Amino acid sequence: APLGSLPLPMQEQAVIEDLLYLMMGVDGRHIRAEPLSHGSSTRGFAVDKTLDVSLSILVGRILPICGHYSVVSRFIEEKSKFVHGSVNQALCAAMRGLLKEYLLVVAQLEHQARISQLSLQKLWYYVQPCMRTLEILTRLAVSVTRGGCRGGKTLTNLHALTSSFVGDERAQELCLHITQAACCPYFSLLERWIHRGEVADPYGEFMVEEHEDIVKDRLHKEYNDTYWERRYTICQEHIPSFLEQVADKVLRTGKYLNVIRECGREVEFPEAKGIRYTVQERQYVEHIEEAHGYASQRLLTLMLEEQDLLGHLRSIKHYFLLDQGDLLVHFMDTAEDELRKPMMDILPSRLESLLELALRTSLADSDPYKDNLKSLLVPYDLITQLFYIMAIQPEGVGPDAATPPPVQKPDTTEVNLSGLEAFSLDYTVRWPLSLVISRKCLFKYQMLFRHLFYCKHVERQLCATWSSHKVAKRCSLQAHSWYASAFALLQRMLNFVQNLQYYMTFEVLEPYWRGLEHSLRSVTTIDDVLATHNDFLDKSLRDCMLSSREILKLISRLMAVCVTFTNHMQKVTQQLEVRSLTEGRRGGLPLTRGRGKGAPLQPRLAAKVMSAGLEQIVSSESFEHTVATFDKNFTRDLIELLEKLYSLSTDTVGSMVARLDFNGYYQDRVRTES
Repeated sequence: APLGSLPLPMQEQAVIEDLLYLMMGVDGRHIRAEPLSHGSSTRGFAVDKTLDVSLSILVGRILPICGHYSVVSRFIEEKSKFVHGSVNQALCAAMRGLLKEYLLVVAQLEHQARISQLSLQKLWYYVQPCMRTLEILTRLAVSVTRGGCRGGKTLTNLHALTSSFVGDERAQELCLHITQAACCPYFSLLERWIHRGEVADPYGEFMVEEHEDIVKDRLHKEYNDTYWERRYTICQEHIPSFLEQVADKVLRTGKYLNVIRECGREVEFPEAKGIRYTVQERQYVEHIEEAHGYASQRLLTLMLEEQDLLGHLRSIKHYFLLDQGDLLVHFMDTAEDELRKPMMDILPSRLESLLELALRTSLADSDPYKDNLKSLLVPYDLITQLFYIMAIQPEGVGPDAATPPPVQKPDTTEVNLSGLEAFSLDYTVRWPLSLVISRKCLFKYQMLFRHLFYCKHVERQLCATWSSHKVAKRCSLQAHSWYASAFALLQRMLNFVQNLQYYMTFEVLEPYWRGLEHSLRSVTTIDDVLATHNDFLDKSLRDCMLSSREILKLISRLMAVCVTFTNHMQKVTQQLEVRSLTEGRRGGLPLTRGRGKGAPLQPRLAAKVMSAGLEQIVSSESFEHTVATFDKNFTRDLIELLEKLYSLSTDTVGSMVARLDFNGYYQDRVRTES
């Protein structure tokens, strides 16, 4: 029968019975739940329209608590599944505890109704405290459900809700209780990470994400492996808002401890203690900072003192930056003939033996890390290595570009290099030093070495050519004038190569190295070590003019002109030797020093023959034309290089320009031609 047909007391009792059922999620006879529009919506209720108006108003005030209970109970049932993560499970457990207290109140009200001591007005009075609690839980449940929150994102919502009730003490205490309970599994992950450097995140909800496919062994193989940056990364979605300011320190703290653990050492923060969520963030922020300081100091001690990072860097400087000249001289004296062969004809084992011999017979023998040095033949030239291996940014694309150019593998099928062009050094680096001296850093050192090594080779060629042509001083005055242009060009080439080497070693590498040593003595974290070392290499490559395609091509062309010119002059020397030997045999006199009274005259005769041959060669138009061609090509390329250097307008490059054009000769040539 409709409620309106019943007396008012019976209507009240019937409505109270239905409300108590609805407060536990069960439909009543006169008040029924309406279908949901979507999963997170608040449930509506249909009340018998014949109900007394005064009772209907009170029922309308009480029904929202039934809707809140429906939302919260559905949220708990859904988010308690494993797929939603441990933070949501902990949140549901805390909500379930509050619902138990609420259901206890409902049970007490039901007892009062059965003994006829519960009126609708009393029911409204007793449920008001519970209504506020369920309203807060409903707000939280709807927010988490609609945002698809899990992990740190759920904690961000809880923190925002807790902070919003600053003026409502009871509501804030309730939110604080729920947030602390939900934070427990997350803070357990956090403690394990900052105290031991371990990630145990089966649900993928922690702020630190581990990439297991990136392993430290790749540091020895791949030049561009970014183990330090990519092995452990920050997942922005799972950073709680109350930990945003220390997220970077959290990441670095665990990474430092993880490196120590990878060395086979057990490490744990000695002042480890549990972290508990509070509205005042300073409490756990201070603890994270203490853990960060401890981890940083432990790793720095391991790297700088136990592993002797600075000693390894000094050793690399000795070999790759040509800091010990006697080693290079010994090696080039013994291996130059071998290195002149095509790269494919050189035996790596023989080259390794020659390098070992040079190490043992030079000052490098006292280096404790000399056994880490290895010889290497690179199957592509320096320019190819710069363009492809190091992926130099093309024109118009900076290092911060959104899409950097892809790194392409060098094509070595059509490359025919000599040993001098392909020779390089390698250095064996073990964990954890491979974090700092990574394969990528070693490639940068190799580029500097190959550039310096080839410059030294060109200088030796020019000096050897200068020495072998001393016979020209025995020529006639007319031959001197013909030969002067060749000697002048040789001197300009030697001036260019020597000043280029001096600039790179004494004005670039040495000052930057001193700065690196000074910085490494004052660093506080391993990230500072990495940044300082990379900055040293990048500045060295830039100021040694190895990061500009155009400048590097010009220097390579100039070196090629110098080598080709020395080869041409060596051919002239060989022609003289052959001619002098032939003339001496025709005259019946040996050209070597003999024994007897006529011996002192033989060198004079040989010199006379070579002088006559030299006059004949240098007086020819072909020799004069060849020297003029070399002079033209060298001057053109050098002027173009100077113009490029002028445009850079840096202090170090300005010094290089002043050395190459110390008397304004090339500037005058430009003005004359223009």
